[in-house]
Amino acid sequence: MVRNIKFLLAFLPLVLLCSCNEDDKINGYVEGEFVRIAPTSGAVLQTLSVQRGDEVKPGQDLFSLDLTNLTAQRDADKALLAQEQAKWTDLTKGERPEEIAVITQQRAQAAADLENAHKAYDRSLQTAAKDATSLAQLDTDKAAFEHAEARVAELDADLKVAVLGGREDQIAAQKDAVDAAAQKVAEDEKLLREAAPKAPTAGHIEDTFYWPGEFVAAGQPVISLLPPENVKIRFFVPQKILPQLKPGQKIAVTCDGCKGPVTATITFLSSQTEFTPPIIYSVESREKLVFLIEATPDAFDPALRPGLPVDISLGKS
Repeated sequence: MVRNIKFLLAFLPLVLLCSCNEDDKINGYVEGEFVRIAPTSGAVLQTLSVQRGDEVKPGQDLFSLDLTNLTAQRDADKALLAQEQAKWTDLTKGERPEEIAVITQQRAQAAADLENAHKAYDRSLQTAAKDATSLAQLDTDKAAFEHAEARVAELDADLKVAVLGGREDQIAAQKDAVDAAAQKVAEDEKLLREAAPKAPTAGHIEDTFYWPGEFVAAGQPVISLLPPENVKIRFFVPQKILPQLKPGQKIAVTCDGCKGPVTATITFLSSQTEFTPPIIYSVESREKLVFLIEATPDAFDPALRPGLPVDISLGKS
């Protein structure tokens, strides 16, 4: 019995030392906020330019899709836009010079016919007064004169319209048609650009979800990307330690395989507990209250992979 007590007394300082050291450390883990890159239009995956584990740069190609249908639609809308622009230009310019020249020639011919009809009618009036022309002939010459006069007035109106171009309401309506067609082409171009997005930032390819030849629906992720700035340290502290922490405070993070401690900055302190005791807030149950803390490493360390357990040492603010 005495030997057992002596052994325990000899071992007790080591136990206390270990407990003290463990209390100085807080267990946590590495969390990654992944960027899932998906096409905006459904299509067949044509090529996959990256693999799991690759490091990519901003703007790098990740994958490509079979965009035959989208390209054909864009080209058709471009052709429609060209047609609408041609109509609008035609309305603003009026008739073509060749068409105006034809109307001018017709008007000159009608003016000559009017002059001849006028002379014939005048002669009929003079001879009718001397009973040398019948009333039927007089009526015929009068009708021919009035017809020629009406024809000249008609061609004058046609020439005026041809020179002025289209009406203001027609021009405005056609301009709206041009704007609508241009907007459709812009939407097509946007769909083509976003159909296979490039890498939005530098990062690590965590996973790929499709193989070339498979159909990818719009909005379905093809690539899972982990940017370095999206690596976070998460840990939980009891409510008695929470008042000691604040955003901007530095902590030291260590892990198995890390070359040394990694400095991180606290960026988030939860305002709610992760676990609520089922009964009352007794002294014993308070120890069960823990709050989520997040910190961002000050420098990227490839050893800090999502899911990795880490130890946190709280530093002074």
